[in-house]
Amino acid sequence: MSGETKEWAGAPDDGVPLHHRVPDLGALELLLAVARLGSLGRAARVMGITQPAASSRIRSMERQLGVALVERSPRGSRLTDAGALVTDWARRVVEAAEAFDAGTQALRGRRDSRLRVAASMTIAEYLLPGWLIALRAQRPGTAVSLLAGNSRVVAERLLAGEADLGFVEGLDVPAGLDEVVVGRDRLVVVAAPSHPWARRRTGLTAAELAATPLILRERGSGTRQVLDAALAGTGGLAAPLLELASTTAVKSAVVSEAAPSVLSELAVREELTAGRLVAVPVRGLELARELRAVWPTGQRPVGPARDLLGLTRRGA
Repeated sequence: MSGETKEWAGAPDDGVPLHHRVPDLGALELLLAVARLGSLGRAARVMGITQPAASSRIRSMERQLGVALVERSPRGSRLTDAGALVTDWARRVVEAAEAFDAGTQALRGRRDSRLRVAASMTIAEYLLPGWLIALRAQRPGTAVSLLAGNSRVVAERLLAGEADLGFVEGLDVPAGLDEVVVGRDRLVVVAAPSHPWARRRTGLTAAELAATPLILRERGSGTRQVLDAALAGTGGLAAPLLELASTTAVKSAVVSEAAPSVLSELAVREELTAGRLVAVPVRGLELARELRAVWPTGQRPVGPARDLLGLTRRGA
């Protein structure tokens, strides 16, 4: 007994972190099982471990605490007086841990019950519906709200904490946001079939496109950012004939023969197939862009936002 006392002598150092001085929950649950069942072997089976592993864990806990907890005999295992006292304390710790676990599950449930998405117009109209249908199959209990706006608005909503995940289609990502590419898109010049550009045998030059008043999305949209950057070398765009905040409105104006436009290939695919619009090639002008998921820096998406991000990346 003296050797045992020597090995365990000394009070815990107050400077040692608590997690070094207090047994982990698994060890405390094992001790409670021994107290309840009166057998280390039965306690080991309940805990899903071998009896040697259970014995080793009890000995490790005894060394950590500096007291003997369990007396073993052919008739079974019983708690020492110190073990009975430690067991009472362990029960309170485990009950507190169970309450902690229940509380965090409730928080996760509340978080997972809703998803707030902010997306720029092209992604919101032509890609997100399919992604959200797939998400609903995985998380039927999650209510999704969608805010559609231009890329600048998406960034503002994320940084204000009003959205859990965002999607943008501009050239760059605003400060304060992390991003990952989820797809690629190309802008195309489109005109009504009756427009002179639709009958040209050779493509436009970048200078011709830049000099023509077009029907365009508003400044701050990803489409406008890409177009402005692509034509910066020509002196920039002519003053637009119209600036509209909706891709659908822009398409309607082009179909009505007001003027040509530059829009996402995703957005005009149906109109091109039906012949309501004609794609006009432009020589030597690159109008490709990347579509990105974005979120506040350092706040990696979790729960439904993480699952939605995973669905988008399958097609990236």
